Amino acid sequence: MTSIAILGAGYMGRTHAAAWTELGCDVRYVQSPSGATLPEAPDARSVTELATVLADPAVDIVSICTPTPTHRELAVRALGAGKHVLLEKPIALSIADAQAISAAAQSSKGTFMVAHVVRFFEGYRRARADVEAGRIGTVLAARARRLITKPDTPWWYDESASGGVVVDVGIHDFDQLNLFLGTPIAVTSRSNDPLGPIETTVDYESGAVGSVLTFADLPAGAPFTTSLELIGTDGLIDYDFSAAAPTATDAGSGVNSYRLATASDAATETLSALDSYTRQAEYFLECVRDASDPSYCPTASALLALDVALAARQSLLSGETVLLEERA
Repeated sequence: MTSIAILGAGYMGRTHAAAWTELGCDVRYVQSPSGATLPEAPDARSVTELATVLADPAVDIVSICTPTPTHRELAVRALGAGKHVLLEKPIALSIADAQAISAAAQSSKGTFMVAHVVRFFEGYRRARADVEAGRIGTVLAARARRLITKPDTPWWYDESASGGVVVDVGIHDFDQLNLFLGTPIAVTSRSNDPLGPIETTVDYESGAVGSVLTFADLPAGAPFTTSLELIGTDGLIDYDFSAAAPTATDAGSGVNSYRLATASDAATETLSALDSYTRQAEYFLECVRDASDPSYCPTASALLALDVALAARQSLLSGETVLLEERA
């Protein structure tokens, strides 16, 4: 049985623990400075020191679910100990830290993946498959939105810890834009409030254009909402998801709608709300067992998404368009 150590005992730690447990893995440790426990891993040993986790040869995989400023130290240490590492997004808060993690992963015998879980949402998976199959031709434009209520985690409001809304929330959609549109060259963001709504436009080397709406101040009780629209030379794709939380496996009265339209056909489908976090963990586990590279979520894509997110933050501060080639 594969043994897991969860670093971090907050919301994402609970989510990862639930996913690993669902897959029948042994969550052996929960490590946090407070020594907290997780109800999703009742048999796990709670420890305060990472060294305890890394010294145990029975630990196969380390899931890092801690605040982003800790990612570099924890990931580099875990990879240096030869552990397989699933690291929550964003990979880091600076390109230098992200590159250091990437270098540690390349020199480690462990498998490494950044947990860009949106790639495992059914609608986003379907869109990627349809685009790769050429069903809408060349993608010319992409529009995404991500709307959430205020997080209840105090550290999240410190931009030096979270990176702010465009880094911590918008990065999911920047990753999707990059996936479908290619190489980003310029980023422009504008907003009248730190929590949004934030409008970001990303220009691409191909001439394609992407736009992202990010908002982290929905009224209490409002549903988590996300969407993706792709316009191609031969058709279009629309995906809408709305539920009580991104981890909801039953959309209930929410929305989970996918539409593919071409000149010859158009169809709208209600998708099953499968647990994307469990699907993500399952994929990573397969990569570990097969000793294969997690090509569905390459580290280079995580770095590129971070670069766009940091440029969006810079644009918000300066009020100007940021050219990515000038930041390289």
